[in-house]
Amino acid sequence: MTAKKMSDRGLLALVRHEGIVPGPYTDVKQVWTFGIGHTAAAGAPDPATMPRGMPADLDPGFREAFRVFRSDLARYEAAVLFAVKVPLEPHEFDALVSFHYNTGGIAKAALTRHLNAGDRVAAAAAFMGWLKPAAIRPRREAERDLFAAGRYPTGTIPVWSVDRSGRVDFSRPIRRLTENEALALLRPASVPIPRPSVPATKPDPAISWFTRLTSFFSTLIREA
Repeated sequence: MTAKKMSDRGLLALVRHEGIVPGPYTDVKQVWTFGIGHTAAAGAPDPATMPRGMPADLDPGFREAFRVFRSDLARYEAAVLFAVKVPLEPHEFDALVSFHYNTGGIAKAALTRHLNAGDRVAAAAAFMGWLKPAAIRPRREAERDLFAAGRYPTGTIPVWSVDRSGRVDFSRPIRRLTENEALALLRPASVPIPRPSVPATKPDPAISWFTRLTSFFSTLIREA
């Protein structure tokens, strides 16, 4: 049965491919982008209208980037489920969502036609038909290998800085998130459910009368 959500390893692979930029930037096609590959085409927020540059505090910036990513991801997962008509193994689904998140091409890709026709070998090879820009080749190879052999990439996740003009400095990441740190951001702690309060019980009139009477006689004895 096909998974309806990416696995943890699939999520980490996708975030690792995208990298994290906690401020709006322009991608290679000069499209305003934010966080983990989010563009206005995926819905709100529109990166072009966001405050420029890096946030003063990185942690809230990370949380916002992952919040937007989780919202976007649901749409891409649903699109893959709609386009693919054959059952998928979890690693195949992870690879296809990563491909679609980057290209938006799952509905028209030859790899989808091959897959729906039952030819997984041709589908795997067809990943390499999407190589623009040329720098995307390592990612496409990783997605192909994940689809064909279940081979997940590993390692830390880079965080890149961006200036107020939207230019990302790819010379050196300003931070690297561990897999555990990324998973914690992908699955933020839920708000604790408040414990129900115990309703106050109405005192028994007989017990209340007896208590007052005992207190009265105790007072008389102390004053005697």
